[in-house]
Amino acid sequence: MIRWVFLFLVIALISAVFGFGGIAGAAASIAKIIFYLFAVLFVISIVANIIKR
Repeated sequence: MIRWVFLFLVIALISAVFGFGGIAGAAASIAKIIFYLFAVLFVISIVANIIKR
């Protein structure tokens, strides 16, 4: 999932360099959403692992 975040981040940076502001903004917001989703799932898996023990 982190791979997707980096992919969209690179797309956002490259499109911002070439002047495509709309695409850069959309890719950056998608990367942000996926990163927050990853962070929430990571915390849930840590808590589930602690409770399981």
